[in-house]
Amino acid sequence: MDAAGSSADALAVRAGRIVALGQADVRAMTGSRTELVDLRGRLLLPGFQDAHAHPVFGGLLRARCDLTAASSAAGCLRIVGEHDGRGWVLGGGWDPALFPGGAPTATALDAVTGGRPAYLVNRDHHSVWVNTEALRLAGVDRGTPDPVDGWIERDADDRPSGTLHEGAADLVARVLPEPDPPEYTAALLDAQRLMHAHGVVGWQDAIVGEYLGYADTLGTYRDLDRRGMLTARVQGALWWDRRRGIEQVPDLVERRRLGRGDRFRAEHVKIMGDGVCENLTASMVQPYVGAHGCGLSYLSAEDLRSALAHLDAAGFSTHFHAVGDRAVRDALDAVAAARAAHGPMGLRHQIAHVQVVRDEDIGRFRELDVTANLQAAWAINDAAMTELTIPRLGAARSGRQYPFRSLLDSGAPLAAGSDWPVSEIDPLAAVHAAVNRTVPAAAAEPFQPEQAIGLTDALAAHTRGAARANGFAHETGSLEIGKAGDLVVLDRDLLRVPPDEIGRARVDLTAVDGVVVHDRLG
Repeated sequence: MDAAGSSADALAVRAGRIVALGQADVRAMTGSRTELVDLRGRLLLPGFQDAHAHPVFGGLLRARCDLTAASSAAGCLRIVGEHDGRGWVLGGGWDPALFPGGAPTATALDAVTGGRPAYLVNRDHHSVWVNTEALRLAGVDRGTPDPVDGWIERDADDRPSGTLHEGAADLVARVLPEPDPPEYTAALLDAQRLMHAHGVVGWQDAIVGEYLGYADTLGTYRDLDRRGMLTARVQGALWWDRRRGIEQVPDLVERRRLGRGDRFRAEHVKIMGDGVCENLTASMVQPYVGAHGCGLSYLSAEDLRSALAHLDAAGFSTHFHAVGDRAVRDALDAVAAARAAHGPMGLRHQIAHVQVVRDEDIGRFRELDVTANLQAAWAINDAAMTELTIPRLGAARSGRQYPFRSLLDSGAPLAAGSDWPVSEIDPLAAVHAAVNRTVPAAAAEPFQPEQAIGLTDALAAHTRGAARANGFAHETGSLEIGKAGDLVVLDRDLLRVPPDEIGRARVDLTAVDGVVVHDRLG
């Protein structure tokens, strides 16, 4: 995974660093105390990096009422009804495609929660499902107006029906129980263990701050790092509060200082530019089909340029969430303005998701050195795509979704992230989707197969590309002498299997700085 596309048949690590490549050099330094690992035909790669994930959210979901395995509305309700505990029912992971219009109701939830208030985040973390008791405790009723950054689903009598989109979730989140620090610590440790089991040695946490009812995780990361319990390399993207302005930049500078540790740092800022297509909140240049408007832009183009100008000057790399073509365009315009004002700053600005991109904006990623942060697992014909997204975008725009090949051919820097728990944590599943534009053993037709990329390019996005986006390229992301011994061993050589078998591969071993953090074979 180096720039030259090299390969080797042996590798040596000493004191956490790669010291030799190739059998001749490795054998020359092998002694009686050397630990030897015979790959037996398996593939060794740099440890995977995840350029966009929410591990604490994922760990909390696994410990709470987890609906990710439900394949029907009835299945969601059954899991909620079986959830033990007292007080609030917290959790989520429900798929909007399982419910009419992507909007489940409080009435259905009331039937299985036994009077307990419930607050359940959906799979994409842009909507929540609440019951009548939660609405009552929060004082949300017919007279409650929609906030400027979200909206309340309502019934025929204009009463809240149980689904809150985007900023409307805060109407109930403000009355949730106070966060439990030990719960957050346990969630991060569980998430780290799971990510190592999938070959991930480092990640960027794409929201470090209060969001959608979750507490600020800066303290959780700092605590584990100080205690030597953080084994991954982690870059934190500090949350930009869209209800404030540039006056928050000094606060972010102080949070960056507090976040500097051994394995954790917080040198990036996350700006949420828009929502998602499924709930009509992704920001589009043209209206959605059915006169639903053009979605939500959480910051005006002018405010976004101002924010980036100040963040750029303060030395922050900016991590944009941009799903719709207007949001992508506005983010690129903001970077262009900052580049014109300050020149190259050596920062790693990136745009995550890039679901719908106008043809005229493809080449701007390379021109501006903006990384396209890909969530390849979304580029498939699943129910969310066929039942919610395509009908709302229309045929023409649907054909411009997830243009990975076009971005690659233009020379855009590519990185890859899972967005876990929005989608699977598994990098190999994402690589499979990037190459095949479908999931393993899928019956559905590949989604826009002309936008597929090759295996080596997909792996590069998950290794050196993501390491660059995370700010770790000088340490990891490729197997080169002097770099960290961050390694993953797969159970097969992906270069020698058919493309439709990529997703079947599993991780046998993961090491960080030469220390094994996951060993499936024992």
